[in-house]
Amino acid sequence: MSAPSSADAVLGAQATIRDWQEDLYRDLHAHPELGHQESRTAGLVAAGLRDLGFEVHEHVGGTGVVGVLANGDGPVVLMRADMDALPVAEATGLPYASTARATDADGNDVPVMHACGHDVHVACLAGAARLLAGARSAWSGTFVALFQPAEELADGARGMAEDNLASLVPTPDVALAQHVLAYPAGTVGTHPGPFLSLAESVRVTVYGRGSHGSMPHLSVDPAVLAAMIVVRLQAVVSREVAPGEFAVLTVGRIAAGTKSNIIDDHAVLELNLRAYSEETRAQMAAAIERIVRAECAASGSPKDPEFETYDRYPLTDNDPAVTARVATAFQARFGEAAGDFGRQTASEDFTDIPTALKVPYTYWALGGIDPDVYKAAAERGTVNRDIPGNHSPMFAPVIRPTLETGTAAAVVAALAWLGG
Repeated sequence: MSAPSSADAVLGAQATIRDWQEDLYRDLHAHPELGHQESRTAGLVAAGLRDLGFEVHEHVGGTGVVGVLANGDGPVVLMRADMDALPVAEATGLPYASTARATDADGNDVPVMHACGHDVHVACLAGAARLLAGARSAWSGTFVALFQPAEELADGARGMAEDNLASLVPTPDVALAQHVLAYPAGTVGTHPGPFLSLAESVRVTVYGRGSHGSMPHLSVDPAVLAAMIVVRLQAVVSREVAPGEFAVLTVGRIAAGTKSNIIDDHAVLELNLRAYSEETRAQMAAAIERIVRAECAASGSPKDPEFETYDRYPLTDNDPAVTARVATAFQARFGEAAGDFGRQTASEDFTDIPTALKVPYTYWALGGIDPDVYKAAAERGTVNRDIPGNHSPMFAPVIRPTLETGTAAAVVAALAWLGG
């Protein structure tokens, strides 16, 4: 049995699940949940898998769900989808737009939106599971559908791995995942090697000496100290990282003081680092500490600075052989709509799962933007301005053909192993 004929047999029923899948997607989009709060989403997923005959494990790593469908001898393929949404107020104007609010981990009341497309991922994996369960004669092996919480918090995959995931599933031969991005809907893109950057955030607290705004000579002003640090940090990538080596160092937040006539006694900076190699990340981290300590000394800071690293994302480094196998299957199925999207600067925690299970993996992207809208923006040279990217309050993948393509991609990739 060849992989293409297996795909035809499984995907032949895709039209029959369209209405169900699109309704599921709209429901997920209208009812987003923050990381570690995905109870409703997890309940829908678990009930659906159980109805299809999957062996279902709930509450893995908190709200994670794992479904195992054994279908005779053969390889084991794990496919992952993330479930969490973001604290973003939706501005798409869609009839199924989210109006949800939630309390975040810090106790703040925040709006919630699927601004990153995780609702697409859930709907596509749920659709792939339904199609594979309904066409068992077309494939052999075991399909593992894993629905992960808290990707946006960088600890959902690790939490599932640490919650005895390896004991709940047979050891996979391969792990797969996908993400909808701001490319034309109907397209899919793979890339061997580093695909998504590693990332981490650093919270830096620097100390000064508080005083009245009218008596600055009695202070060590932490706002000035923080400003000097920001200026010096701008030279790390441009003057210390080798040209051609990808690196990003962003100062995302500065906080100092409570009132215009009060010089506070400390300031907080929150930084974000991204790279395609651990060596470059370590180089930037060392430069940050060197610069912060030097500026504190230059300002006469009365106390050493403090550094806290958080939100660590691993490098997504696609296995070349696995990626080539999936790319070949995609080309057979999608033709010119399949290609190489190149490296992406975003980050993901998916790889914590295959790393913990010690299995090779690949992670690909699919487009979610209306092809005509994207083409018009490309012809104007205004894609960056006119096409909302992930995490935008305007990010809204078109339902067709995004769901159809994402579901087909999941099926075709899995069948590259399960289809014989």
